[in-house]
Amino acid sequence: MSAPEHFGVDEASLAELVVPSDLRSAKASEDRILAELARHKYEGDTIFAIKLALEEALTNAIKHGNRNDPSKHIVIRFHIGDERTAIMVRDEGNGFRPTALPDPTANANLERPNGRGIMLMQAYMTKIRFNEAGNEVWMLKENRTRPPAKSKSRSLRR
Repeated sequence: MSAPEHFGVDEASLAELVVPSDLRSAKASEDRILAELARHKYEGDTIFAIKLALEEALTNAIKHGNRNDPSKHIVIRFHIGDERTAIMVRDEGNGFRPTALPDPTANANLERPNGRGIMLMQAYMTKIRFNEAGNEVWMLKENRTRPPAKSKSRSLRR
């Protein structure tokens, strides 16, 4: 699947990483993306949101998609610009249907120790889209920087 058209990202601008399906390798790729966000001067809250969503996507790809199989890989494609960040995570698994997931906010699911990752991704990112197979997720975060604070200049009249 190509970058969703409404994400406003040119295919040619996407970097690609192919990493082994393990948490250490995933962390190294996450660190690279976070460093790029800092280089583009994203604010801390925005970096946190992207970090959380990316960690969830990578963990899902390793644990659920690739079933912790170290012979499999994860593909990460990303674009980080001043106005937006787009990240794709794809695993080698069979995929899933996002609409078939149980509602993590339903009373019966509130005490379950898992099942909130996609809900968090949706909450923290501007948009997320899955491919038809369900083994690839695209996440978009628009960089809405805060306007500069108004200066509090004081008059020095006496």
